[in-house]
Amino acid sequence: MSTKRDTFKYRLWWRGSVIYRNITCDLVRREAEHQVRFPGARVQQIGRRTTRVAALKWLHGAEFGKSPVL
Repeated sequence: MSTKRDTFKYRLWWRGSVIYRNITCDLVRREAEHQVRFPGARVQQIGRRTTRVAALKWLHGAEFGKSPVL
């Protein structure tokens, strides 16, 4: 049985800068949630949909100063 690839990695752009990187299972919903605080913000998908485990590894690498593939 294969692992589900149901998680997206993304960047949040606002006013010409990346202000946030994270993961989600629903890019459209997450963009709408961000726009409450950051009107006009846009979500940019990074890479392909992946497994939750792989996405978390990417996220923690980004948080701890390692260079994720952007």
